[in-house]
Amino acid sequence: MTPNEAPPRHGMLDVRDGQQIYWEQWGPSDGVPALYLHGGPGGGLGASQYRRHFDLSRVRVVGFEQRGCGRSTPHASDPSTSLSTNTTAHLIADMEALREYLGIEAWIVNGASWGSTLAVAYALAHPTRVLGIVLVSVTTTSRAEIEWITEGVGAVFPEAWDRFATFAEMSGVGFRRGEGRIVEAYEQLLNSADLSLRDNASREWALWEDVHVSFGTDGVRHDPRWGNDRFRLAFARLVTHYWSHDGFCDPPLLDRAAALHGIPAVLIHGRRDISGPAITPWRLHRQWPGSVLVIDEGDGHGGVSMNIRWREANDEFTDKAIGRRAAPNAAVAPRTSSSET
Repeated sequence: MTPNEAPPRHGMLDVRDGQQIYWEQWGPSDGVPALYLHGGPGGGLGASQYRRHFDLSRVRVVGFEQRGCGRSTPHASDPSTSLSTNTTAHLIADMEALREYLGIEAWIVNGASWGSTLAVAYALAHPTRVLGIVLVSVTTTSRAEIEWITEGVGAVFPEAWDRFATFAEMSGVGFRRGEGRIVEAYEQLLNSADLSLRDNASREWALWEDVHVSFGTDGVRHDPRWGNDRFRLAFARLVTHYWSHDGFCDPPLLDRAAALHGIPAVLIHGRRDISGPAITPWRLHRQWPGSVLVIDEGDGHGGVSMNIRWREANDEFTDKAIGRRAAPNAAVAPRTSSSET
């Protein structure tokens, strides 16, 4: 598995609303289907290292870049790109369009960080299309989670949060500590007509991201992706867009989790994940009959040990799917246009 290896099959899928999403597939076309949902929102697929969490001799892994990020178009870094058709409901519809285009009946759904929110929302909307779910660094993007990661965790990193808040206060959007939500202030800044202000806001947001994910490591590490202006601007804009609307999950996912009964799931979370405390996967697990909760005591928001457990969970679901399956999935005719290489 080489870092710059091209996926055997990939393309652009027209999902309406003027949107085209980039998708790619790894593994045999007759393998057990699996879907990977990236984090962020706006994180993209990167170098496609997610595929190491699957047995590519037996699994047909599909990844796609969500609206507004990565190779999907139009891109959220462009100030002229509207986010009015970029919601969780739109992303779920995109996933269904991609599933139908690829002729997949049902798949193992994997979600990391924000992708775990999207995976749960998808399973609630389309339970018969899910063979099993693997969630890593579990989130449900509730109001309480967003308030914690943007404000509450400032109690652990007070000097960094003071800088984060001071920038918002000094930027003319009317934000004052204790009055209003800082995430809404940054959403305004990242949609400002002043492109310099937008750029500076994205840099402050990126710095805060680096700080709060550093817990349990040797210190704050600069994510090299922030050096790419296009990535940084899209990421910060999409995160604040979704977070200021509580992930477009109404009612909250935790309030609906009991409806996931019958869908097997493994929830993997790091005890040291201070950005997203273990209370979230715990509550989700308690309300999800049939789910398994794995708390890794040594990892934070990701880690080597969690990756091992991630692969094990997918191997288990793959074994079960092969045991149940008598024949390859029937092909489903595509309903939308695409380009493929």
